[in-house]
Amino acid sequence: MHDGPLFFPVTPFGPDGEIDPAVYAEHLEAGITAGPGAVFAACGTGEFHALDPAEHARLVRTAVRVAAGRLPVYAGAGGPLPTARALARSAAEAGADGLLLMPPYLVRPPRSGLVAYTRQVAEAGGLPLIAYHRDTARLDVGTAVEIARLPQVVGIKDGCGDLELLARMITAVETALRPSGKRFRFFNGLPTAEATAPAYRGLGVRRYSSASFAFVPEIALAFHRALATGDGSSVGRLLAAFYLPLVELRAEVPGYAVSLVKAGVRQRGLAVGGVRPPLTDPAPEHLDRLRALTDAGLAALAALPESTDR
Repeated sequence: MHDGPLFFPVTPFGPDGEIDPAVYAEHLEAGITAGPGAVFAACGTGEFHALDPAEHARLVRTAVRVAAGRLPVYAGAGGPLPTARALARSAAEAGADGLLLMPPYLVRPPRSGLVAYTRQVAEAGGLPLIAYHRDTARLDVGTAVEIARLPQVVGIKDGCGDLELLARMITAVETALRPSGKRFRFFNGLPTAEATAPAYRGLGVRRYSSASFAFVPEIALAFHRALATGDGSSVGRLLAAFYLPLVELRAEVPGYAVSLVKAGVRQRGLAVGGVRPPLTDPAPEHLDRLRALTDAGLAALAALPESTDR
């Protein structure tokens, strides 16, 4: 992966409700040109849960084509085991560089079952795989170590936010993998990850998902640079003006972690349509708040020192 926040593009739907590959390609090109660390296609912000296999394959193929080797493309895979394996194979055939493994559907599996699920999906795709620690795929320390030892698994993305558990997990995985020299990364995968990025950085977790990159890449990049260079003043200004108010708005309605991002992309001029059920589009008053806090974030960005916002 390159340096930079991780780009999770939204999935555009046209007036007929079908995916719009042309708009998707435009969205991808704008994001890739801005300079993220990698593209994660058809993942959480891309409404992975609402896509059929043909749509998923088309999105991944489009992302690979538009990226054209400029940066890695990871594809979402998960859900029921047969589906997850099929999506992993399809992503490999489309030319993806890796997979982000979403949780299995509905059930909360025992440790051995979660390891077996991860192994089978990884083997089906044959690609480097990042396991997602969240929802029905919550890991304990021992399970994290077992999963990290699987040959294709190259990282764990934390979507739980238990920093004490994560600290123990990081130490145990690093200790277990040290004799082999295997390179392994942890990622901050919480919604609006910038809000917690300073805390995760204290644990050595420097890479994070940036949903905001999809609609305000200039703010996301400035925040990433400020955090990387230790510019605490700029980090604090962007948190106060944009990210923390976004967290408050996101908490208003379940699913807004995706719906607000897609609305933000629309507000900035790209016709990506609304979200598919069971998610809902933001209410009018929430759209007004989103527009206002985006304006506040851009104003805060403009007031940052030249070294940070350029």
